Amino acid sequence: MSHQIQHTSPLQKVARIVLGSFMVFAGLAHLTFQRHTFKAQVPEWLPVPKDFTVVSSGVVEIALGFAMIFYQRQRANTGLFLAVFFILVFPGNVAQYLGQKDAFGLDTDAKRLGRLFFQPILIFWALWSTGALKKLSLPAKQLRG
Repeated sequence: MSHQIQHTSPLQKVARIVLGSFMVFAGLAHLTFQRHTFKAQVPEWLPVPKDFTVVSSGVVEIALGFAMIFYQRQRANTGLFLAVFFILVFPGNVAQYLGQKDAFGLDTDAKRLGRLFFQPILIFWALWSTGALKKLSLPAKQLRG
């Protein structure tokens, strides 16, 4: 089974590397100096320990970040996975807003609300920079061929 590399522009490449680097940094922050702060975003209703959630999401962020930078053969799929990850962590951002929890300098309702609108930008960034948007827009016949 051969995998065709999704070609992207130089601007997309730069955007992908920047986003991948951001993800690696955020993942390392989850595991180290921001670990406690990230716990503030874990919704109370989540049925797993907060520390497990923070650590596991940090590991996923590091893996996705490095994949964004280095894994060419599955570039578009990596973008899809990262977009799904951003969707899955969105309830944490909502919980931070609704619970009025201060973290990451988000110390007002306006700042926490503003962050909610940044999530769709991250999703688009992941999809666009990897060529996943183009892949998603191809007819099914072209994807099989």
